[in-house]
Amino acid sequence: MKLIEVTDKGTKKLFHKVPHLIYKNDPNWACPLEAMVEETFTPGKNSTFKNGIAIRWILVDENNKLLGRIAAFINYNKSHTYEQPTGGCGFFECVNNQEVANMLFDAAKEWNKKHEMEAMDGPINFGENYLNWGLLVEGFIPTGFGMPYNPPYYKELFENYGFKVYFKQFNYHLDYSVPFPERFWKIAGWVAQKPGYSFKHFDYKHTEKFIQDFCHIYDEAWRTFEHYKPLDPQDIRDFMISSKAILDPEMIWFAYHNDIPIALFVMIPDLNQILKKLKGKLDPISILKFFYYKKTHVMTRTRILIMGVVPKYQRSGIESAIFWHQDKLMKHKPWYKEVELSWAGDFNPKIVAVYEAVGGKLAKTHHTYRYLFDRTKPFHRMPTLGTENAADEKAN
Repeated sequence: MKLIEVTDKGTKKLFHKVPHLIYKNDPNWACPLEAMVEETFTPGKNSTFKNGIAIRWILVDENNKLLGRIAAFINYNKSHTYEQPTGGCGFFECVNNQEVANMLFDAAKEWNKKHEMEAMDGPINFGENYLNWGLLVEGFIPTGFGMPYNPPYYKELFENYGFKVYFKQFNYHLDYSVPFPERFWKIAGWVAQKPGYSFKHFDYKHTEKFIQDFCHIYDEAWRTFEHYKPLDPQDIRDFMISSKAILDPEMIWFAYHNDIPIALFVMIPDLNQILKKLKGKLDPISILKFFYYKKTHVMTRTRILIMGVVPKYQRSGIESAIFWHQDKLMKHKPWYKEVELSWAGDFNPKIVAVYEAVGGKLAKTHHTYRYLFDRTKPFHRMPTLGTENAADEKAN
């Protein structure tokens, strides 16, 4: 077997070809746009390169037949916030062969070690965690845009190599045809109409105002997280620009108390329902198809990308009030039938409780794994939010 670094047009083409071989008979898979994947590995497009590095490889056999691919990366903004310097690996695709998988994992491990890392997480993204983060282990059904999908055997490939679960991510599904629980609606309506509270959905006419509000809420809401780093407003500007074709401003909500931003809610149409038809390409014909499918309401699902509440208001029912406002709006968009309530980490029981309170049904589970290079070192799970001593939470 031969490991080849992806450095030119030819190897990039092979990198994108690998998943087509793995999923050729899988109707649940939606091929990501190759252009979006390439942006992840392009310094001018991915702001993580401001303080990070990345590399990727393909693996072929003696006859140059493709066997797999992997990427490795280090985000220096976060790598040294852990107990040990921690890099990552991702974009892993592989035939069902442990030897092949081990060679790919070894490449990522040795590269991370060369750059003074002592562990690596995977499969993760080289960027924010709301895209391409975690390994699907339960619920092999169509997955919302940005949530990873993979064959069931990947779990064994990771765990046989020595990866251990750092945390789990739960995805809930909400059927819009089923009424919300009555008790939830009573609380939501009461909070939504309390004096001093106001709710606004995003408006491109006031982009800068909403970006500043987004950063304020995000920084306040996640400040207590173990690996928190302040949000760069430019990252949000870039996201709003790059995602304008799929974003629906009426699915992005901000909550205020006495005009101070206190909560945010970002939901997006499930682009995967269109991507399944485009096969990863975005040529002129595909662009026309995209807008045709968008106009004809091929997208019938949505995915909640992010929810955040300033700590002072986390027990106020403000999340319920946002759902209350969003539900009124969604009645004018009847083609949307289902919501994916995504990325509820097992370390964050509050968001799990919110998703269950609105009637969400657990549909999928992802694992984010960690591999310690020193195999004698004790392994620690991600601590539950609010746990004072992270060392109390361990995994064997």
